[in-house]
Amino acid sequence: MTRGRTPFLLVFLACTGLLAYAYYAQFQLGLEPCPLCILQRLGFMLMGLFALLGAIHGPKAWGRWVYGVPILLGAGWGMTTGARHVWLQNLPADQVPDCGPGMYFMLEYDFPLMDILREAFTGAGECAEVDWSFLGLSMPMWTLIWYVGLAVFILWALVVNSRGSRPLEQ
Repeated sequence: MTRGRTPFLLVFLACTGLLAYAYYAQFQLGLEPCPLCILQRLGFMLMGLFALLGAIHGPKAWGRWVYGVPILLGAGWGMTTGARHVWLQNLPADQVPDCGPGMYFMLEYDFPLMDILREAFTGAGECAEVDWSFLGLSMPMWTLIWYVGLAVFILWALVVNSRGSRPLEQ
């Protein structure tokens, strides 16, 4: 499971499945994503892209890290945005930030990128709403769990293969 192209393929398939469900939830279940949800999707997209490239290329030795590091950076991005989202959802109602303009509105009317990112990371009232849950956990909590799990898995696969590619020193 940690050899060859398999770890990259598994990460790619997981990211593809998670993104597919996010779009299903948006377009079929009618759950509009908030700005933090959209930023979390970017992490899965980055991870999935580099995992696909790694699966296609099938690098050996240190070359695996060329694809593994961007996957880990995508996971870091996702963990950061996911943790912020979970934090907002767990704030007391009187401490939830006011709603600002939605991300689609800001993109449509050409708001500066820094303003869009600031608004997204500051969080708006819509980010604190819990519209969906499974086993008592909100979607941002599930994405955070998946980011951590995928990061641990790919890091484990990279480290195991690093050790396995060098002869044992005595």
